[in-house]
This record gives sequence, C-alpha cells and structure tokens, in this order.
Amino acid sequence: MVHVRIQNANIEPVFFAYKDNAEINAIVEKTVAGPSEYKFTDENNFGHEFWVIDDDAVVARITELFTTQVPAFYVADGHHRTAAAARVCEEKKAHNPGHTGKEEYNYFMAVCFPESHLKIIDYNRVVKDLNGLGKEQFLSALEEDFTVIPSAAKESPAPTGLHNFSMYLDGKWYSLTAKAGRYDDSDPIGVLDVTILSKLVLDRILGIKDLRTDKRIDFVGGIRGLGELERRVDSGEMAVAFALYPVSMKQLTDIADTGNIMPPKTTWFEPKLRSGLAIHSLD
Repeated sequence: MVHVRIQNANIEPVFFAYKDNAEINAIVEKTVAGPSEYKFTDENNFGHEFWVIDDDAVVARITELFTTQVPAFYVADGHHRTAAAARVCEEKKAHNPGHTGKEEYNYFMAVCFPESHLKIIDYNRVVKDLNGLGKEQFLSALEEDFTVIPSAAKESPAPTGLHNFSMYLDGKWYSLTAKAGRYDDSDPIGVLDVTILSKLVLDRILGIKDLRTDKRIDFVGGIRGLGELERRVDSGEMAVAFALYPVSMKQLTDIADTGNIMPPKTTWFEPKLRSGLAIHSLD
C-alpha cells in the first residue's frame, strides 16, 4: 500500500484467471495474428508482447462479453496488490471532496488470462532441520501416515499424482504416498496436498505451525526444478525438501467458488508479466 501511495501508480498488474469464453478467445487469436505494438525479452529469455485493440466496436463487445458471460475472476496472483489498491483508493477518496467515482484511483491494473492459457507449477518446500529427530526416526514417523518408498530413479523423480510427494533427504529421493483416511476428499481445502503435507509432516513431525512466520521453512517455485531442492539440501543449508504435485485449476476454482481461501504458497502460475512493462497512473 505504501509503495502504491508513494509511486501514485500500479506498476505490476494483478493476475486474474477466468473460465474460457470461446468468443473472447477468438478475438484475442485474431488480434495476435497481426503485428504487436511492443516486444520485449528479459534476461531470463521470457518474451513479452503487447497488442492494442483500438476498434471501439470490438472494445464494446469485449466489455459486454466479460460483463455478461464471465461470471467471476479468480485472483491467481496479487491478493495483496488488490487490497493495497482498494486502501489507496479509500485514502484518495477521503481527501477528495469532489470525488465522483470516475477518477483513475478507483481502478487498478490487472491482466486476465483464460484458464486454458495458464499452467500451474508446483510450489515446493525445504526445511532447515528435522526437529531434533535422526534420519531413521524421521522416516519411521513418516510411515505412520505415508507409504514411504526409496526411489531407484537416476534422475530427480517428480510426484506422480495427487497425494504423492517426492522427498529429498540425506542425498536420496523418496516417494511418499498419503495413506487412505488421512485426508477428507469432501473438503476442498483438506484434500489439497499442501494441507496434507502441512498437517501430517510439517506440523505433526517437524513442529512448523505457521508457514507464514516460521523461519525454518522456505518455498521454492517449481519453475526452478527439482535440482534446486537437491542443491539446497546438499549444501547443508536445508535438511529435507518436499516436491508437491501441482494444484489443478479445478481445485483452485472449487475453493474460490465455495468461499474458501487457498493456503499460502500453494500455486506458482506461468506466464508471469514483468513488473513495470505497463503502468497505471492513479492521476
């Protein structure tokens, strides 16, 4: 909020997802078939292109489609930016006796992607220590709730599906599969793998109660690969790493549609737009 207030602008869009609409997709596909207005490739070799739609009739139709046929936007990334924009709006409104509701501060910048254009990547965990347990004690504790199998794979093994985790400990990979009855399939939050791991491992065994504040845990976006988990453990910085199967778009929308909130550090979305490429001034 302070950043938005001082800059008097949004410099990074909130990231919205929405359920596909065939006509909107067709308009976008037709637009991007032509030349772009702006093209930029960053140091990580990610490309960004901008196309401008300036036909008033097309703009009006897009507005109508979003208003009448897209029931909801899902905040994929940017809950805090959304809240910050709303708070700055209230501040400016309170100091503007001529407020009309049409000022630029009543709006914030967002980018909207149809769900078919998005990929949710895993968001993994690394932990500094085993909470006073030895390796064998830790593995034994895991076997109460998981089927634990040492991996014979030469390459880093990714989780094979929901409720299956890959764990890296003491130079070796293990497959952990949650046993039946350890989670509730009817609970949209409880059935998430991040919830299962948090309750049965991070909390029960490792004593990590709050993912937001505990300094013993860190999070690694799946875009960095499982090799990054190995590196963090092999260096001695961390004691154990857990790779999770990515959350599905259906899980995300089900949670939002039932009025729930995703646990922290659950989803890593791609594509992500570079901050500062588009700026919305609040004046």
